[in-house]
Amino acid sequence: MKNLILFLAFCIFNIAVAKNAIAQNKPTTGGGMPDPQLSQKDNDYLNRQAAVFLDSVKVVLSRYPPVVREGKERGYAKLLLDAVFHEKFAAFRKPPQEFFHDQINQLVSELENTIVIRGARIWKVYDMGFIVRTNLVTVAFDLVSGATAGCKEFSLSDQMLDRLTAQCDLLFISHKHEDHAEKAVARKFIRNGKPVVAPEQVWPGDSLSTKILHLERVAEKLQHIKLSSNRTLSVIVYPGHQMKSTDNNVVLVTTPDGINIAHLGDEINEGDFMPDFDWMDQVAKYHKVDILMPNAWTTDIFRIVKGFNPALVLPGHELELGHPVWDRLPYWGDDAYLELNYRQLKASSYPVVALIWGESYQYLPTK
Repeated sequence: MKNLILFLAFCIFNIAVAKNAIAQNKPTTGGGMPDPQLSQKDNDYLNRQAAVFLDSVKVVLSRYPPVVREGKERGYAKLLLDAVFHEKFAAFRKPPQEFFHDQINQLVSELENTIVIRGARIWKVYDMGFIVRTNLVTVAFDLVSGATAGCKEFSLSDQMLDRLTAQCDLLFISHKHEDHAEKAVARKFIRNGKPVVAPEQVWPGDSLSTKILHLERVAEKLQHIKLSSNRTLSVIVYPGHQMKSTDNNVVLVTTPDGINIAHLGDEINEGDFMPDFDWMDQVAKYHKVDILMPNAWTTDIFRIVKGFNPALVLPGHELELGHPVWDRLPYWGDDAYLELNYRQLKASSYPVVALIWGESYQYLPTK
């Protein structure tokens, strides 16, 4: 009861702050009719509510940046995000669109002005989209515009994608699904002489596929990618899957300055199809993994993390708006969904940092 009272008091305080900011700076309505089954008055109310909640989120995030073992304040902010983005037509409302664009504008500005001296800085873009920068290289994973949300006004502009692409040296695509693989993004990388690595199932038969690197999907086979900067990345492409029918590259990337980064895409085995645990259980026996980026909804995420034994866990795939409302993984961690054990992971000794779109975190390796 005490925690509930504190939570309500916290929300009321931040809503008051946000209302004051809104009154001084901008109107709250998104305009139009995002939900055709509701009246204009009802839609206007949901627009105003989204604006107040999201301005409250911004206040909290500015005061409480990402950390391991975050405090209740960030947790409350993420609950407000869940409330806004689990409304069916959230992507069609102006306040969510502005929140997403503002967050990514901040990300791009940071990228354009950040030099990493030691370790790595990791930015979360959207869904499983991450950008990792070390002193010598900038690597993008599953970079997309958000077009799967089904609303042009929500997705990132072509100019924004140009700025993002300009800051990266290469792109890894985990698998063929459109919330992870976007032709327009891949073309920008290839047009600028930057490698794109993906499974052969990504756009087969398209001329774009002939320009993509299809590395061998073999556990523990070390492969190399030469970049335009004449630097070389070492990569292992583990033969992952999203269920039985979809090849999903799980990559372990070693940067030229020795940072080991693993990105899991939509890796998931379940039911009577569990072959990937054979190699996932063994990764830490052969490699020191610095940064692991798993999808937070995968079956037995705790077992996967133990198999990689990373120094830092950065989960992804929360609030992907192209999914039905029930399938948009909330930040509060719905353990009933696919019988997850995400909460068990967050309560463990592993350092877990849950980033929000546009946020970044600095990783400093220990000696």
